[in-house]
Amino acid sequence: MGIASTAFIKSFVDNIIMPIITPFIPGGAWRTATIDIGPIVLGWGAFLGELINFIIIAFVVFIIFSF
Repeated sequence: MGIASTAFIKSFVDNIIMPIITPFIPGGAWRTATIDIGPIVLGWGAFLGELINFIIIAFVVFIIFSF
């Protein structure tokens, strides 16, 4: 059940949520979006996708166990 729900949430985020956010990201490639701070390159696009996945999964688990 856990693996199936994780795959479902990941698909939901990748195919529904992130295309809505993509027009606001320069270049449109949200998974490869980075911020350069001198010699340091932070890959915030992949982190953003995983963060949204985590928040949605945590919310679903909260809803399931709170009732």
